[in-house]
Amino acid sequence: MSASNMSNWNRRSVLRAAMGLAAAGGLAACGGNTGRGGGSGSGKDLVQYFHAYGENGVEAAVKKYAKAYKGANVTTQWITGNNFEQKLFAALLTDNAPDVFEFHPQIQLVKSGQVADLTDIIAPVKSDFNQADITSHTVDGKIYGVRMIDDPQFFFYRPSMFEKAKVEVPKTLDEFIEAAKALTTSKVKGAYLGNDITPVQSPLIWSAGADTLTADNKPAFNTDAVAAGLKQMRGLFTSGDLLLGAPTDWWDPSAFTQGLTAIQWCGMWAMPAMQQALGDDIGIFPFPKIGAAGKESVINGGWSMFVNAKGKNVEAAKEYVKWLWIDQKEYQEDFSTSYGFHIPPRTSLAESATKLKTGLPAEGVKLFNQFGHFDNIGWTQAMISAINDVVANTIRKDDDPKAQLAAAEKKVDAELKKLFG
Repeated sequence: MSASNMSNWNRRSVLRAAMGLAAAGGLAACGGNTGRGGGSGSGKDLVQYFHAYGENGVEAAVKKYAKAYKGANVTTQWITGNNFEQKLFAALLTDNAPDVFEFHPQIQLVKSGQVADLTDIIAPVKSDFNQADITSHTVDGKIYGVRMIDDPQFFFYRPSMFEKAKVEVPKTLDEFIEAAKALTTSKVKGAYLGNDITPVQSPLIWSAGADTLTADNKPAFNTDAVAAGLKQMRGLFTSGDLLLGAPTDWWDPSAFTQGLTAIQWCGMWAMPAMQQALGDDIGIFPFPKIGAAGKESVINGGWSMFVNAKGKNVEAAKEYVKWLWIDQKEYQEDFSTSYGFHIPPRTSLAESATKLKTGLPAEGVKLFNQFGHFDNIGWTQAMISAINDVVANTIRKDDDPKAQLAAAEKKVDAELKKLFG
């Protein structure tokens, strides 16, 4: 779901604020109003936390679903502003903590006992979920969290501009850089990767044939191919062909729809807004390959629903999550396709969703299936921040890529030892 109304929050970035509950302890809770009560159900009072989606109708839809549930009184806290993560983690330390909340899979939440094991409610339909989503929420054989939506991200481009500049869709990073140069004019920049370029840091690693972590949780990103890709990106950054300092960040399609750039990294959620503005003059392609061993890549973001294991109504909260995110397929499809485009994590829904069967959405599903990389529950915010530093220091500041990757590897390895020994 695009963030068209959230210019002060990059809510689609891969930033996942697993800053640790202890670090959040000094933050204020979300006000004195707990929001409990006021629902239409019977029995327990439950509170759910959602960040403020940008599309019109999302908040009303979430509250409509909650009102339809008769097993409890469910109240929604719709968290606006640019600090959803801070408010969530602060609230989790208080008596006013939500019973259920949306977030991303983070192993710290499991290790701290903050999120409940949902294996029992998912098990009967486990085979109907995208198995990569199951894996990304699994620790020691137990499943924590129910995936709500999958949000693939890729490059959007203007075919008319490509045709005018006699440019083909790039398959390699070299070709991408050449295309950005050919597409740049006095009024239009060739490409836009977000204002700080970090949205493409994971795809850069994957497209170079590397990974963030190995299967046994060891750093896997410090390779010559990744270093070479960073060096190439430095050249693009200094070329004058990259849109920098755009009025809106990468998750908002405005730079693309307003003609400021011929190519933009963005998410599938933005397709309806793009189509409304540009009609059929839109195409998509994955992050191009880097080096001989590379492969094109797509990052699969998304949101998941978790149950607060330290809450007062854990079983009632699990029943609500099961009812909405497992039993109510009609609501799940509505949430995925009526407010921007997303891919339902349920395979049966993904295959039957009418709006995703043709045209650009169908192409997005195809790229998702062919090139997608999912959340790694062990890849924490501290590790993401270490790669943020690599991007800042090598692409924006021209430091040595190998030295920066080695420094990041040291930081990531230290974090992994804290988590896994």
